This record gives sequence, structure tokens and C-alpha cells, in this order.
Amino acid sequence: MAKVKGRVTFDENRCKGCELCTTVCPVKIVKMDRKRINIKGYHPAKVDEMEKCIACQNCATICPDVVITVEKDADEKEE
Repeated sequence: MAKVKGRVTFDENRCKGCELCTTVCPVKIVKMDRKRINIKGYHPAKVDEMEKCIACQNCATICPDVVITVEKDADEKEE
């Protein structure tokens, strides 16, 4: 069966750049965007390789400010 695929979205302007989400991603796709600064003055988190997301929701679970939303793609089935 295919791996679960997901889509991660961030409320960038609420992100305080704590980097906790980057430490728990098993596929290491959550990074800090060092080229951008949000309205709070922090580098927000981002995902560059969304196709590698397995929708584990670790990043959303650890985020203390509820900045991250993970959605599972409906077309894929869980293993």
C-alpha cells in the first residue's frame, strides 16, 4: 500500500521560530525559512519538499503555539 501523504501549512505570522517542529520530523523536511521574517521578527518554519510529507503530525503536536496544520491527502491509503 502507498504511504500516507500529507500537506503541512503554517500560520507564519504566529510562528515564534522555536524550531521544535524541525526536531521531530522523521523525514527531516521541516526547516526554518532563513530568508523570511514574520511580523513578530522571527524566521518562520516551512516545508520545501511537501511530496515527502508522511502526515505523521509530529510537527503539529509539538508546536506550542498551534501554528501548524497537517492534512492527510484523501487519495492515499494508510499502511
